[in-house]
Amino acid sequence: MIEFTFWDILRNLLLAARWTILLSIVAFAGGTIAGLAILLLRISKRRWLRRAAEYYIGLFQGTPLLMQLFLLFFGLPLLGFRIEAWTAAVLGLTLCASAFLAEIWRGGVQSLPSGQWDAGSSLGLHYFTQLRLIILPQAFVITRAPTVGFLVQLIKSTALTSIIGFEELVRTSNAINNATFEPFTVYGLVALIYFVLCYPLTRYTKILELRAVNQH
Repeated sequence: MIEFTFWDILRNLLLAARWTILLSIVAFAGGTIAGLAILLLRISKRRWLRRAAEYYIGLFQGTPLLMQLFLLFFGLPLLGFRIEAWTAAVLGLTLCASAFLAEIWRGGVQSLPSGQWDAGSSLGLHYFTQLRLIILPQAFVITRAPTVGFLVQLIKSTALTSIIGFEELVRTSNAINNATFEPFTVYGLVALIYFVLCYPLTRYTKILELRAVNQH
């Protein structure tokens, strides 16, 4: 058993938490970009595009994230694509995030009254101009709370990437626990770090929900 002081454990966990935070930011940013593209397909006037986006969303919402990570990390090399744990983690979380964010934002778009579209048409605005100037800004305001709420879930989901060998908070904590045999200290600190990361976002979600209620 290796001797670790409390501060040694905490310092190593905080260093690992940097990768958890970075992975969350990159995956959320990638999911936002890809999710916007899927949203545009989901609300397209062309039926086959809507159906393709629906299948995409259904695939990633209907299968466990862990299985998606396994397929990327262990499956792609069998097809000749060598992939690192970081790449598989980013890609898996980004694809999953894009599906959930697209569906969240679609709900915001569909909640808008049809008069918003009619107003844009009466001004002679092109379809994409209506989306950019009228529809999407309102939809994003409506869905701010669930979007931030999903970010909380995404941060916690990064723990699954430890299974494919990505050195984030949970994988590092397992290594430290195997060396110290102090599970209450190690995992208690891990829980505290996740709480510090997620609780402010959870509170912010509540604030956004209250603002939305008051505006109505």
